[in-house]
Amino acid sequence: MLQDFNKMRRSDRQITDEAWIKSFLRRAAYGTLATSVDNQPFINTNLFVYDESTQAIYLHGAKTGRTPANLAANNRVCFSISEMGRLLPADEAAEFSVEYSGVMIFGNVTLIDAASEKERGLQLLLDKYFPHLQPGPDYRPITPAELKQTAVYRLDIEQWSGKQKKADDDFPGAFLYDERPSGP
Repeated sequence: MLQDFNKMRRSDRQITDEAWIKSFLRRAAYGTLATSVDNQPFINTNLFVYDESTQAIYLHGAKTGRTPANLAANNRVCFSISEMGRLLPADEAAEFSVEYSGVMIFGNVTLIDAASEKERGLQLLLDKYFPHLQPGPDYRPITPAELKQTAVYRLDIEQWSGKQKKADDDFPGAFLYDERPSGP
């Protein structure tokens, strides 16, 4: 059930299919963590991994700095993941658009203290970004000293919502940003 803070204005672009949302979270490269302290918002771009078994997002970072200080003061967060599709030209400036997909997550973040969960979260991150490499034969596994040096956070997902705009495959003049024509 959507609450007011994640209700979408454009319900025609809303994605409620949990399989689509989970698939998007598994393939997305990075996300942006939004924190707030004393009415001052902050954002930080992070690598992340979605753990379906715990319905959580794992992040890692420094043990000191703005993000850990903000989370210690207020662990309510929003995490946004998005990707851009094709640019969509039009005959009128107001009608130009872009394809996109995204997921917005709301929940609480916990700094993980237990070494076993920290190691599991870090290994999930390694497995996501380096699936072709395995601890042992390809690299030295995570050590207790490394666990002490690194902060690992778990974002417990309370609510999420997906959103997508996709044009027809034959949309006239559509192109990817990296393939855009050069200027005059």
